[in-house]
Amino acid sequence: MPPVVTDLHLQLPRGSRCLLLGANGAGKTTLLKVLGGHHLVPPASVSVLGRPPFHDTSLSASGSLAYLGGNWEREVAFAGYAVPLAADVAAGDLVRRVPGAVPERVEALLATLDIDPAWRLHRASDGQRRRVQLAAGLARPFDVLLLDEITVDLDVLGRADLMNFLVQESSGERRATVVYATHIFDGLDAWPTHVAFLGRGGRLTRCVEAAALPELATGHLLELVTRWLREEQAVHAAAVEEELKRRGLEGEGASGAPAALPSWSNGWAAGRMTSTMKNSSNAVMRM
Repeated sequence: MPPVVTDLHLQLPRGSRCLLLGANGAGKTTLLKVLGGHHLVPPASVSVLGRPPFHDTSLSASGSLAYLGGNWEREVAFAGYAVPLAADVAAGDLVRRVPGAVPERVEALLATLDIDPAWRLHRASDGQRRRVQLAAGLARPFDVLLLDEITVDLDVLGRADLMNFLVQESSGERRATVVYATHIFDGLDAWPTHVAFLGRGGRLTRCVEAAALPELATGHLLELVTRWLREEQAVHAAAVEEELKRRGLEGEGASGAPAALPSWSNGWAAGRMTSTMKNSSNAVMRM
């Protein structure tokens, strides 16, 4: 299989806040998990703070490198997937008992994220549980923070307060570095110091200082990202059409219709739970 991330070099100064942008499936989550030490890669291929994040576990154990992404979920045998991870425990007790948590920092986070310490997690809403997840993940001071679409369940005030907290973390004495992958751009025009764009095939096509993008100064971040995504989509469509022509499949469409999919593996294709072949034994429907 082709690599998810290819020839990528991202160097950010201390105290920077980088927006990581790209289409669905571009590899943003994979990149953040690799940087966060969640995937095994050769030690020399990735370096965070001068150390390989997967092999040097002290980076995450000390809290110097922090990754926050996904939902608090678990799988229950014979019951279902993506079951909310919710125990009968008070939110305040959970956050305060995080190993290495700084008490003053915890209390500030509880106030910033508007968390009632008496909330019982098994009765909390998705947004309330997300706030507790954030507070627990930020309870220890960090030098590098990787955020993967972590604000999706927050309301407007909760998201704004979190963004302000991260500005303080990066611009104060600590000068922490934050990389934030998101598709929600409301109110973010003045937040980043850098903007990176991950194209299809896991290639970093842009990484520029926010000051060099006039669209951010005028409050048009959404329009800028939309244009970049359209341009990337057009380039990808042209490449697919060219490949279809080369393989004699001209006319199947730029999206790579069924005729362009591989016939090996009984017609299974990446990202699908069922076979793409009409007459496959694994096909759910026959048409």
